[in-house]
Amino acid sequence: MRIYTRSGDDGSTALGNGQRVSKAAQRVAAYGDVDELNSALGVLRAEPLPAPAATELAHVQDALFQIGAFLADPSGRHRVPAELLHLVWLERWIDAMDAELPPLRNFVLPAGCRAAAAAHLARSICRRAERGVVALHESGETPVAEVLPLLNRLSDALFVCARWLNLHAGVGDAAWKGR
Repeated sequence: MRIYTRSGDDGSTALGNGQRVSKAAQRVAAYGDVDELNSALGVLRAEPLPAPAATELAHVQDALFQIGAFLADPSGRHRVPAELLHLVWLERWIDAMDAELPPLRNFVLPAGCRAAAAAHLARSICRRAERGVVALHESGETPVAEVLPLLNRLSDALFVCARWLNLHAGVGDAAWKGR
């Protein structure tokens, strides 16, 4: 099987139901942002990470692949597994990391060790992906709101993860000092 098909040379792509749409379509942008987030998490996972983070991030990447497939299929045949949408797994991870962290007293700049910086970058991509899914939902094209809580919670998890990675690397948070 060849990786190239030439079918997208005209600026279109096929959705999960076979329908061809513009590569600039809102749906394509939404699942593209989720794919970019997944790739950013791959970069983060390439860093030496403490075991709990590596394990949880692998789980998150699987969830994002499920979300991407869901967003790419307007027919609704591909559903995100319910256990991924029940966010206890993500909230437990956040709570476990947060329990080790000092209280947050300032806004934090996206900086620190390489892994924390990568987590901050993934967090900002996650927020963009969330905005894209909100826009798709608001367009009324098909119901996609069920994945919004996961993306919202994931950006929180990535923020806490960045702080946690800095802590484990012996690097303090880069506090924003304002003006």
